[in-house]
Amino acid sequence: QVQLVESGGGSVQAGGSLRLSCAASGYGSRNYCMGWFRQAPGKEREGVAHWCSVDNSTWYRDSVRGRFTISQDNAKNTMYLQMNSLKPEDAAMYYCAAQFYGRNWDYWGQGTQVTVSS
Repeated sequence: QVQLVESGGGSVQAGGSLRLSCAASGYGSRNYCMGWFRQAPGKEREGVAHWCSVDNSTWYRDSVRGRFTISQDNAKNTMYLQMNSLKPEDAAMYYCAAQFYGRNWDYWGQGTQVTVSS
């Protein structure tokens, strides 16, 4: 059973930084993508960034490109999201997710809260 556990959320002032972590377990596939999503109150969930193992490709939402960096430590089965120059509009619950063989984002963590004050 795939399990994803996020950590690293918190409260920062605008311009600050946070690093989110997502510890993954229970999978053996080499064809997968792992990503970060966020949902602010009253808004739809949106993709923030993801990385895919097949071609080592990354994708970023336009609003975070250049400020956020997704990375992974395969030895630790952990994915990270380094968030710099945070803005109040980045505040949301952040979720880690995984998809296998190009299917849907079927696996989700419990989320970690990010608060950014102006």
